[in-house]
Amino acid sequence: MDWFTAPDYWLSRLVFQRALAAVYLVAFLTAALQFRALLGERGMLPIPRYLARARFRRAPSLFHLHYSDRFFAACAWTGCAVSAALLAGADSLLPLWAGILLWLVPWALYLSIVNVGQTWYAFGWESLLLETGFLAAFLGNGEVAPPVVVLFLLRWILFRVEFGAGLIKMRGDACWRRLTCLDYHHETQPMPGPLSWFFHHLPKPLHRVEVAANHVTQLVVPVLLFTPQPIASAAAALMIATQLWLVLSGNFSWLNWITIVLALSALRLPATAPPVPPAPLWYEVLVLAVGALLLFLSHRPVVNMVSRRQVMNRSFDPLHLVNTYGAFGSVSRVRYEVVIEGTLDDTPRPDSDWREYVFKGKPGDPHRWPRQFAPYHLRLDWLMWFAALSPAYAGEWFGGLVERLLENDRDTLRLLRRSPFPPGTPPRHVRARLFRYRYTTWRELRETGACWERTFVREYLPPTRLAGVAHRS
Repeated sequence: MDWFTAPDYWLSRLVFQRALAAVYLVAFLTAALQFRALLGERGMLPIPRYLARARFRRAPSLFHLHYSDRFFAACAWTGCAVSAALLAGADSLLPLWAGILLWLVPWALYLSIVNVGQTWYAFGWESLLLETGFLAAFLGNGEVAPPVVVLFLLRWILFRVEFGAGLIKMRGDACWRRLTCLDYHHETQPMPGPLSWFFHHLPKPLHRVEVAANHVTQLVVPVLLFTPQPIASAAAALMIATQLWLVLSGNFSWLNWITIVLALSALRLPATAPPVPPAPLWYEVLVLAVGALLLFLSHRPVVNMVSRRQVMNRSFDPLHLVNTYGAFGSVSRVRYEVVIEGTLDDTPRPDSDWREYVFKGKPGDPHRWPRQFAPYHLRLDWLMWFAALSPAYAGEWFGGLVERLLENDRDTLRLLRRSPFPPGTPPRHVRARLFRYRYTTWRELRETGACWERTFVREYLPPTRLAGVAHRS
């Protein structure tokens, strides 16, 4: 079938596949380095406890067959190794069928992690990586030209990511319609980056232009992905530019980067296509069958997008093959942060020597400037932002975090930038307090060197100690 492949997109496929492998590598590295404290056998939300009540049919995962921290680590580091091999082009050295299987390995491993990841993995970019990764497995290697069906479905994912995000904004917070959301967003976003302070202090008229441009990019430009070239490439390039702007403005894990990766598949990069034989019949049948399945499963995301009760970031099947996306349907006007402190005093008092735990990414010390972590994902820091919005968001895991801080748990402390207590000297009590944070003005920054100003709001968790621990004499 002459129409089945698009030889002009062979370089686009190559760039897309290598970029996707890089995102996979970051995702597996994040899992390998953080899972013990979050999900391990002694973690805040232990996987064994979750597996005791979760059925394989609803959450398919290798860990239903066996779980141990050592086995999880082996899966995560295997995912890193396979991703690195794909990044280096290992799939191009294999037969077509073997290349497909190799691409399905990281998808299956990461699906196993996401489906037992609970709250720590309840983010839209997890499903987006899985949906993109599954489809990428059928994009082929140097033995065939890129299949048109797969290229179309990659654009279909990108369309749903951007258009769904645009719709949820227009239907959600009124500040998107009034073009005022960026008056608050850079200050109240989950994890600001090193340039977020400067983005916040841009002139308000420019913020209005940014919001209007965002609406165009998310509600108009996605439709152009399905037009002839070079218009489709121009639309994809505009999306890439917008995502890079977002990369500069904050830490959003790999959400921006996986969106850029998807947009790369829509670019027709100028290059002479190498000669390849026609696609084998079995490959054509396989790709068409996968395409038909994904189009059939797309009806639920479509219904969700057109619904007045549109929801964000939901998977409609346990394999995360087709999902719905969206971000920042509402924008907080005020930033709150939970500050966790410990003391060595047996009897805690307001004037005790309370020492603050320092997180890697979330705001703490007003003088400490935010750092760039994305595409690496600091899962605990992100969930601390939700905890500040409401204790209900932290009900499952916050008590476990406090308990492990009282134990000076090594794996938990590795999630932090710094503990105020040396090894072997755990705190006697831990407390949490809620503060309101706001960016300083230019004048305050010059005078104090602080990028934040914080004000005590209320007690979040009273001084707590481990049960059964006796007072020291």
